[in-house]
Amino acid sequence: MNLYFLLFASLLVVIALLFVLPPLWRQQPVAAEDMDKRNLDIAKQRLQELKDQLQAGVLTQADYDGQRLELELALSDDFAIAKQRTADLSGRWVAYLLVLAIPLLTGGLYAALGNFNAIEPSAEMLGAEPDAPNIEDIRKMAAKLAARMQANPDDAEGWIMLGKSYKYLQQFPKAADAFAQAYRLLGDKPEIMLLYADALAFANDEQLVGKPAELIFKVLDIEPNNVAALWLGGMAKAQAGDTATAGRLWQKLVALLPAGSKEQQEVQGLLAKIGGPQDTPPASVAQAKPADITIAVHVSLAPELQKAVRPEDTVFVYAQALSGPKMPLAIVRKQVSDLPLSVTLSDAMAMVPTMKLSNFSEVKLLARISKSGNAMAQPGDLIGTIESVNINDKNSPTLIINGTVK
Repeated sequence: MNLYFLLFASLLVVIALLFVLPPLWRQQPVAAEDMDKRNLDIAKQRLQELKDQLQAGVLTQADYDGQRLELELALSDDFAIAKQRTADLSGRWVAYLLVLAIPLLTGGLYAALGNFNAIEPSAEMLGAEPDAPNIEDIRKMAAKLAARMQANPDDAEGWIMLGKSYKYLQQFPKAADAFAQAYRLLGDKPEIMLLYADALAFANDEQLVGKPAELIFKVLDIEPNNVAALWLGGMAKAQAGDTATAGRLWQKLVALLPAGSKEQQEVQGLLAKIGGPQDTPPASVAQAKPADITIAVHVSLAPELQKAVRPEDTVFVYAQALSGPKMPLAIVRKQVSDLPLSVTLSDAMAMVPTMKLSNFSEVKLLARISKSGNAMAQPGDLIGTIESVNINDKNSPTLIINGTVK
C-alpha cells in the first residue's frame, strides 16, 4: 500500500508543477542592461536635438530647461523599471527553488510524522476493538514476560500478569509458581491468595485440599463475605467430605448473590445435592438413590483423525454435571492404542464423595485425546461429547472423538 500511496502523491505533485512551470519556461524579455543602453542612447539623441533647437532659436532657454528636465525624469523612470525587471528575473530563481524544496520538505515531514498505512486503516486506527490475540501470540508474550521477570524478580505486577497468561494457556503449574512469587511480594492480599489457590487446584486435578484450602480460608478470615472465597471454601470442604461446613458456606453465599441469578441457582443446586447444611442428607433422599450407578460407554476415533494421534497418546473418558463445577463425576484413563474401547463409569470412580453419578439424573459424557497427558483440556486436543445422557438409560451410548479443542 505504501508504494501506491507514493505513486499517487507523485502524480499530484507533477500536476501541480504543470500549472507552475510553463509560465516560468516562456521566452525571457530583453536583458536589463540592453534596455538601459538603448534608453540612454535615445536620451542622448533627444538631448542633442534640444541643444540644436536652442542654438537655432527654435526653443527659448526656459523651454529648453523644461524639456531637458522632462527627459531626465523619463530616463530616471526607465532606469527604475529596468531595476524592477532585474529583480523580477532574479526572483524566478526563488520560484525554481520552491518548486524543488516544497515537495522535498513536505515528503520529509510526512515520512517523519505521517502514516502511510492510514490509506487502509487498521482496527486500532478506526477506534474499533482489534481481534483477540491468538494462542501463539500469548505464548510469545508469556515467554518474553518470563524472561523479563528473571531479571526483575521483585516486580509483583509482572508476576501477576505472567500468572494470568499461564492460566489462560492452561499451564497451571507455571501459573501457580508465578502467583506464588506475587504472594511472596504482596503478602496476604485476598485477590492474590485466591489466584494462587485456584492455580494450585487446577495444577492438582482441581483438588482444593492442602495449600489451596489453607489460602482460601485465610481469605475468609480477612474478608468473611468474599464471594469467590465462599464458593471455593465450600468446594474444598465438599471435597474433604465435610458437607456440613460446605453447606453453611454455600448458604451464606446464596444470601450474598443476586436473587434469582444464575450463580445463585447453581449454588442452590449444589446445596440440594449435598442435602443442605446437615451432616447427612435426609433419609428419604438417601433411600431414593441407588447404592451405585454405572454407565457403559463405547468410544471410537473418527477415521479422518487417525493420522493426527499416536498410539501412546492418553485418552480420558469421563462424565460431568450439566451445570455447576466441571469436575469429572467419574473418569477412566486409557491410550489411543486401546481404541475402539468400551468402559464403564461408576460412582466408585468419583473424585469427590458428594459429586458422583448417582447425585444427578442426567450427565454429559466426554472422551478426549490428550497429547500432553494433562487431565485439563488443552488447545489441539481431540474430543467427542454427548451433551446429555439419562443415568437410568440401560442403552450403552457411543462416543465418537471427532472434534478439536479450540
